[in-house]
Amino acid sequence: MFFKSCNCNSSIATRVGFAIIFILNSILAWVMKTDAVAKLIKKWSMDYIKMECAEGKCYGVLAVHRICFALSLFHLILSAFLIGVKTTKEKRAEIQNGWWGPKVLVWFILMAVSFFIPNGFFMFWGNYVSLIGATIFILLGLVLLVDFAHSWSETCLENWENSSSNLWQWILIGSTAAMYAFTITLTGLLYGFFAGDGCSLNKFFISFNLALCILVTIMCVHPVIQEYNPRSGLAQSSMVAAYCTYLVVSAVSNHTHETAKCNPLRDGKTTQKAVLVLGGVFTFLAIAYSTTRAATQSRALVGNNKKAAKVQLPVDDGHAEMNFVTVQPGRTDSPRYQAMLAAVEAGAIPASALQQWDDDDDEEEVMGEERDDEKTGLRYNYSWFHIIFSIASMYVAMLLTDWNVVNTKGPDDSVYIGRSEVAMWMRIVSSWVCMFLYMWSLVAPALFPDRFSDY
Repeated sequence: MFFKSCNCNSSIATRVGFAIIFILNSILAWVMKTDAVAKLIKKWSMDYIKMECAEGKCYGVLAVHRICFALSLFHLILSAFLIGVKTTKEKRAEIQNGWWGPKVLVWFILMAVSFFIPNGFFMFWGNYVSLIGATIFILLGLVLLVDFAHSWSETCLENWENSSSNLWQWILIGSTAAMYAFTITLTGLLYGFFAGDGCSLNKFFISFNLALCILVTIMCVHPVIQEYNPRSGLAQSSMVAAYCTYLVVSAVSNHTHETAKCNPLRDGKTTQKAVLVLGGVFTFLAIAYSTTRAATQSRALVGNNKKAAKVQLPVDDGHAEMNFVTVQPGRTDSPRYQAMLAAVEAGAIPASALQQWDDDDDEEEVMGEERDDEKTGLRYNYSWFHIIFSIASMYVAMLLTDWNVVNTKGPDDSVYIGRSEVAMWMRIVSSWVCMFLYMWSLVAPALFPDRFSDY
């Protein structure tokens, strides 16, 4: 029974389960970077993965890639097994929603096996494959952030309009003010500590981000934008501005080639550790959330499941990001129920048959049986779900290794870890891409009114 334990029929329970595995794997990869663990790996490897490198740090860096590779491979295998699954009635659906014992066991086995793979493979994997996968994940995350900014604003507006209380009005105003206060505070700190004399690159990053923040704030309330996108407002722009400013802070603090005057965190080991710990916990939780969010939005990226209904948004929603949303058919929308309803209306069967249908479902609840919330169709694409988790694991590997380059140096096969500025530029470019994605979501309805008026 252990091998079929926790056979959860709830799609939410399944997604939470995989998110927990993801967080545990990320924490374990994080631990691999510590000096004590790196020394243990060097000792236990019995020279099979022996490397000559400064202070033995390459053992920890490659161990991070090994752990994250195991999780990426784990999800790629599951993705391959679940291609084409349309309903939970298929046997393969049990692989997704159940069999947690074997799945965890396979995950452990893959982690163990990864330490028997030669170092050269992980140098290639970390320098190229993980880099590409992490970049793709960042781009998907930015799209989701812009979508979330619109969704949050619309949720607050709808709840405010449908409620007699002003609670949601104050939630919307308060969150918007807090985001702008956060942006202004961070920008002031950036100018105060990272933009001294001779820090021209930092000054450009900070000033350009500030100009973009002001620009999107003006755009979102511009009369032309409001005419075609009436629900755009300061709530969305404040969220985007705050996130992009945070990316700039993260970028300049990773600018390793600047002097201490331009990067006061470079030589502060205690401060760096505190920032790493707090940032790491926040990042792992954020990645777990965004991974699950991205996976469940797979229909917008790879197409709809035929079981889902396509619902057009009202014309005046002004939501430029999501051209459609998918809703899960209810129990009364199932083909069997509709067929029974038609038969009752035609007089072929008595009306008591429908009552029996309801009684059967109610009996399931009374008996405490776990109901399948995907009985009439999948809520998300199983295969795509695991692809998202796979590239998210690659992103974690790059995050924990600071996007470093690991190469073999010299005829003695000594290994070095190159401190590059890839991490800084990835964050800066990400902030710019996020800004331009949001700008596009504002101007697209005005530029192409015929196309967006259909939604």
